[in-house]
Amino acid sequence: MRIIWSLLAVERIEEISDYIADDNPSAANKWVDSVFEKVEMLKGNPQMGRVVPELNVPSIREIIFGNYRIIYRHEQKLLIILTVRSFRQILPIKDVDSDS
Repeated sequence: MRIIWSLLAVERIEEISDYIADDNPSAANKWVDSVFEKVEMLKGNPQMGRVVPELNVPSIREIIFGNYRIIYRHEQKLLIILTVRSFRQILPIKDVDSDS
């Protein structure tokens, strides 16, 4: 299983990490490492995430990591990490657009 990170997902990881680093740089590094570890778990079971409720599209799923939603698309032997969002934020459709 191959994992591809969208530009948006990478930008979100950087933004969240920078925010955490303002108070605690080592916690920010640990958080980033933990996100990547969580995503790696999807290789063995890409269906482990739930279908994103706002979309109800079986191939677009999410896993909850702390206060964040890691949203991804599963396509055969490929996982595309679309975005990372606070669970408090509404998911804009443009974040999961097929051109992401």
